Amino acid sequence: MSDVVVRVAPELAFLLHPRDRPARQRRLAFDPDATLGHLVQAAGVPWTEVGRLRLDGAPAGRDARTRPASVVEVAPVTRPQPLPAGGLLLDVGLGALARRLRLLGLDAAWSNTAEDAALVGRARAENRVLLTQDRGLLMRRTLPHGALVRGHRPDDQLADVLDRFAPELAPLTRCTACGAPLEPVPKAEVADRLPPGTRRTYDRFSRCPACDRLYWRGAHARRIDALIAAVRRS
Repeated sequence: MSDVVVRVAPELAFLLHPRDRPARQRRLAFDPDATLGHLVQAAGVPWTEVGRLRLDGAPAGRDARTRPASVVEVAPVTRPQPLPAGGLLLDVGLGALARRLRLLGLDAAWSNTAEDAALVGRARAENRVLLTQDRGLLMRRTLPHGALVRGHRPDDQLADVLDRFAPELAPLTRCTACGAPLEPVPKAEVADRLPPGTRRTYDRFSRCPACDRLYWRGAHARRIDALIAAVRRS
């Protein structure tokens, strides 16, 4: 047979068609013009999830070409990987994850109305890595940095992102609504905006310079502290 076999590591098997997952490989028709990058994505694996490649047993690059009956071996991306200077950008389906990342002090841009083309354009313009669970979005050629987020629950997604990028954390330093860095504000300046119970009980406050929201360690602090502690343990 002249088909080319794309064989993936166990960590990537879930990206293949269900019928191909047990063997962890996909057979594709030989095409002399197809690069390894094209073949790997045709098998269902976005290039953002690919680490080392081997072609017929030898290391190979994305632009290499196969021969009839070649075998392409695909390893997962090495973790942790560097985080681009611009930070993170999340697609519309990851709003809960964006809030958790901001709680930990990470620059996590998110909008519930951004379309795919706008997300790719912003990732390029601001040098951000696009986090998504949409494989098609990650296969866009113009996307500079991307990552497929694993997990269905926000906490599982958070663990995956932190494991992949291992960023430095600065908990409770960003606005969870818009992501801007918080600034300390004297109580006297915001006293008229506080509920009576909060005004009596708390003395330290922060304010978002972008959207003007106020923050203090209220009744929700224990839940936030538990999240932060769990992250640091892991």
